[in-house]
Amino acid sequence: MNASRKTHSPSDELLRGELTELLPPPPVPELEPEREHALRYAVLRDALASGPAPSRPRSPRAVPRFTWIAAPAAACALVAGVVVLAPAETPAGPSDRVTAGQPSAPDAGPVLSRAALAAAAAPAPDARPQDFVYVRSLVAYAGRSAAGGVATLPPARQREVWLSADGSRSGLLREAGAADSVLSPSLPVYELDHRGASPRPSTIEAAPPSVTHPTHAYVATLPTDPEALLRLIREETREGGGDADQRAFRAIGTLLAETWAPPKVTASLYEAAARIPGVTVLPSAKDAAGREGVAVARTAGGEQTQWIFDRATSGFLGERTVLTETTDAGKKGTVLGVSAVLAKAAVARTGEQPGGAGV
Repeated sequence: MNASRKTHSPSDELLRGELTELLPPPPVPELEPEREHALRYAVLRDALASGPAPSRPRSPRAVPRFTWIAAPAAACALVAGVVVLAPAETPAGPSDRVTAGQPSAPDAGPVLSRAALAAAAAPAPDARPQDFVYVRSLVAYAGRSAAGGVATLPPARQREVWLSADGSRSGLLREAGAADSVLSPSLPVYELDHRGASPRPSTIEAAPPSVTHPTHAYVATLPTDPEALLRLIREETREGGGDADQRAFRAIGTLLAETWAPPKVTASLYEAAARIPGVTVLPSAKDAAGREGVAVARTAGGEQTQWIFDRATSGFLGERTVLTETTDAGKKGTVLGVSAVLAKAAVARTGEQPGGAGV
């Protein structure tokens, strides 16, 4: 029995094509949010594994404006006739909406997403509640003489800090060329029992842990959802004037440089930073150790704060801050501060270095 084979004439094919054009296109099902999120990270993971794309040579006219790192609040002081500059919270002006160095800078999302992936794959901190988190870095902060004049950046010096993991014990700050500073969880005060009585020494407890006063235990509890984390950071940095987005950006930078967060929290910090308006990419910047990498940056109040990342691993290297406007502190492009994170570890006591060395 022979099977009949149907054939179609050219007129049938033409009619079928005309009918197809009249029909609406078939619906395309949307991805579930979880599936979309998984695919997004899979693409980014493959891109990270294949290495960074080759950078294009820069035009001789494209001069990047590098800016400075936020100095610790304790560094804003008059010491030996030199004023150490800390970032000023000045109101944001129209020029703050333009990225330093280029009128239309690329978005920082891809760089921060790669950093988030690298952070999520990093080993988790092994600090116990009774331990201290040790951070070693190189830092340099520009200073001006008491008489004024432009700011000058000294050579980078080593900085070591030991922070009580649970915040219950005194930590230690050690910088080359300066006396050690005890970081106490209690503040010394003097109390009067009654009018005319002799003041007696006492203490009050420091502010509870927060984004601006973090402990290792507190950082470990931060949200791993970027939206929730950014809301918390905005809430806890709402005090003070100037640009609220810049306060949030600087707070995240301090957490990255001065704490040792769990991998998921660190990844969330990068994703939260990517949601801050005005965060852009700089093609090249160097940290205090001279390590070159790609940077993400944000400008406000005539200063640009940069976070520098290793090109190959997307690991956080350090920070840098530079003037983006000429002021009495210096010309546009003057470096006000720079740092480099060299080591993070858990140790049993203050003064101890990883491996048991130190005093």
